[in-house]
Amino acid sequence: MSLHPQAAALLERVARSALPPYYTVPPFLARRLYRDTRGAVAPGAPEVAEARLLLAPGPGGPIAMRGYRPAGATPQEALPALVYFHGGGWVIGDLDTHDVLCRQLANGARCAVFSIDYRLAPESPFPAAVEDCVAATRHLAAQARALAIDPARLAVGGDSAGGNLAAVVAIDARDRAGPAIAFQLLIYPATDQRCDFPSHERNGEGYLLTRQSIEYFRGFYLPRKADWQDWRASPLLARSLAKLPPAFVLTAGYDPLIDEGKAYAERLAREGVEVSYREFSDMVHGFILMGGALDTANAAVAECCAALRGAFGGKA
Repeated sequence: MSLHPQAAALLERVARSALPPYYTVPPFLARRLYRDTRGAVAPGAPEVAEARLLLAPGPGGPIAMRGYRPAGATPQEALPALVYFHGGGWVIGDLDTHDVLCRQLANGARCAVFSIDYRLAPESPFPAAVEDCVAATRHLAAQARALAIDPARLAVGGDSAGGNLAAVVAIDARDRAGPAIAFQLLIYPATDQRCDFPSHERNGEGYLLTRQSIEYFRGFYLPRKADWQDWRASPLLARSLAKLPPAFVLTAGYDPLIDEGKAYAERLAREGVEVSYREFSDMVHGFILMGGALDTANAAVAECCAALRGAFGGKA
């Protein structure tokens, strides 16, 4: 399928921009560039009943998170919950870059959403992000009553690097007998740090996320090559994916990560996990945040919300 006309127009805008690519600047500047350019492509932020800052204890100190409750929810209502890990190559991205998406998911799935501000590389390389995401998820499960969430309906999710972290948290929870995870929402997840699937070559230039950007992010997050094959960095390489919670895996056709995302969905299915796979063949990596410029992004968010509602026992 050809690139969607709206995506092609967006790529033209990026090509004409005077801003440098992320991989040419230091991480602190890449973070600023990413944060400050989100507004140009994001949809408007929907109103929610609550969006507040929370803290969880973590191995590297307190972990900040933003907790959302959907419009119309009462403070006492025990809601299903999604623990969300933002994308950005484990180097960029934060609570603000993914604020609109988390609001959309909260309202669309009618669930609480907790967006986790895990530690970033290079200041805190692997496995710091994994440790924070595991700790935050365990804390939220333990504090379910105080937070007015239903611990039996706790999902994990994320996009790109966040999808990687969500998959890893699900495996960790299975292997450590808790907390119980009901569902995985994996949006174009990075699953294999060896980066040798054909789509890395096929889509590695000209579609926003490039091979150079991937190498830049991986270099900061995983400076030791030996760690690339650790399952906590590459969940596709885990010994077993059996007995994991049901998953919805979403990919984009013009994304270097499409092959490893599809491979992860296929392996989940082979090992007996209930999985739904959805490929947006005419989209690029990162598109789900771009509902202000890409109509398909809003349709994709709606599909994610439907998948979550189905997993939580509501109307899909």
